[in-house]
Amino acid sequence: MRKILITGTSSGLGDGLARYLSSRNHLVYGLSRKDNAKLRKCKSYHHVYADLTDRNAMQNALKPVLEANPEWDLIVLNAGVLGEIGDMHEVSTESMKSVMEINLWANKYLLDFLIKSNVKFHQLVAISSGAAVNGNRGWNAYSLSKAALNMMMQLYAQELPETHFSALAPGLVDTDMQAHIASLESDERFPSLDKLRAARGTDKMPRPLELAPKLLEAMDALKTKYPSGSFADIRSMEI
Repeated sequence: MRKILITGTSSGLGDGLARYLSSRNHLVYGLSRKDNAKLRKCKSYHHVYADLTDRNAMQNALKPVLEANPEWDLIVLNAGVLGEIGDMHEVSTESMKSVMEINLWANKYLLDFLIKSNVKFHQLVAISSGAAVNGNRGWNAYSLSKAALNMMMQLYAQELPETHFSALAPGLVDTDMQAHIASLESDERFPSLDKLRAARGTDKMPRPLELAPKLLEAMDALKTKYPSGSFADIRSMEI
């Protein structure tokens, strides 16, 4: 049995991974500001209500959990948002900052609190994206935040050699983010959006619970086959 902390478990990939791990009798703690009725039915799942961008609220909510559980097998930094799709000059700096706050800085708040609390964690995986490296037009703040997240994992890996850090792109997953993308009007400037719409409902874009077993395999492979601080895309990993 592993002890695992996952952020962003109210829906999407975090929900699917938490449900899968709980079904395999791992002890899972989920951290998000919204409830999840499906997860509440899982006996080995425990929910922590907190807004990750509110440092004080997050710390107050996590403090008793960390005091009772000073050692973790795996921490998954999954919570994230898409932000606006548009050209760089069309999207305000304020809008981009709000994406960076959730996708990057909230993860630093959590990591630093874990370190300050003297919590031992053997592996930490940040959920990244192919957008961190492919530079597709229109993805601006999302791409920037995920690229910075990749580098942040590399930097922490040098500071904490006893923990294995990595950033993992999970590939296409049929989540609320993809539903939002599918609802957007087609724009010839952003051909990647049409490709994502076409993939929905096919084997190329599994649902979160369907992807969860492969995702766990990928995380195990990261720890045993990749140096700490690495970025990997599940679609090109040998697992």
